[in-house]
Order: sequence, then C-alpha cells, then structure tokens
Amino acid sequence: MSSYYYLMASLPMLRSDGELPFSYEDFLEMCRSAVSGAKYTLLKELSLSSEKGPLVGEWAKFYTALERELIRLRNRRLGRQEQADGERDDAIAAAISAAIGGKNPLEAEQALLALEFQKLDELIGLHSFDDHALLGYALKLKLLERKRVFDQKKGKAELGRILGALQKEIMLDEQE
Repeated sequence: MSSYYYLMASLPMLRSDGELPFSYEDFLEMCRSAVSGAKYTLLKELSLSSEKGPLVGEWAKFYTALERELIRLRNRRLGRQEQADGERDDAIAAAISAAIGGKNPLEAEQALLALEFQKLDELIGLHSFDDHALLGYALKLKLLERKRVFDQKKGKAELGRILGALQKEIMLDEQE
C-alpha cells in the first residue's frame, strides 16, 4: 500500500460546512507527481458513484443506498408508487429522514452533505497517509464541488423564473 506523507500532510482539512479550498483539477495536479500512474488514472476517473478502488467500493454501497432511499422518499412525497428495487437500509432511511425532515431544500442538502462526510470519515477511519485517506479526501472534494452549486440567490432567482413562467401559462389558459 502506498504512503503519501507529504501530499496528505500538505492538504487542508475538508469540512462539510466549509469552503472548497481548491478545484478537483488543482488537486489532481498536486497528486500527479506524488502518486503512481494507475492511482492518478483512478483519481482522474473518480466520481461520486465510482465503485473501483480502496474505500471506494464501500462508499459506493453507501451512496447507492442513499440515492435509492432519496428516490423512495421523493416518490412517496409525490404520491407515486414505490418500487422494490433492492434492499432497504433502515439506518440510512432514518438518517435521511432526520436530515431532511421539515427543512428547506438548501438545509436538507447541507444535512445530507454532513451525513456523506460523516460516512467518509467513518470509512477513512485511522488511515492518514495511504490510499484510503487519499481517495476519501478526493471524494470529499467531489462533494464540496457539488455543494458549490447550492447558491441561495441563484435558487431564489430560478424559483422566481419558474413561478413567473407558470403564472404566464395559467393566465394564457384562463384567456382561452
């Protein structure tokens, strides 16, 4: 197993409620000279739904269960019939319900992000300078990049645009 003492020690700590310190591309550039070609390729191709690599397989199981439960909850809220598409993880279901119950969409996303960070911290465990730590850090960066799109002003503007379009459509329907 490879060790990345200098690389991992030089990276800032990532928090779910913190800012993205640098882009994933910048992270890859930092890793280029510190990791093997195969590990660099793995990092370059890494996504939140990847299944290959140390720690990533366990993360994929969690992330798939999380997505499946979110779909289940959304379908229930929309009055759609639930599909039996795999096993249900009651612990994840309870954590998601607690995270998003009664919150506005932005707060719910932030709570889910905290849950995802908590799971990654659990998977990384006491690993500090090896593949587990490196890939866990990379996944956290990916999550923070996704968080960057949660802009409250843009969200309100988009909601206003959608509501305006709906109003126009309703008015047109009433005129007909």
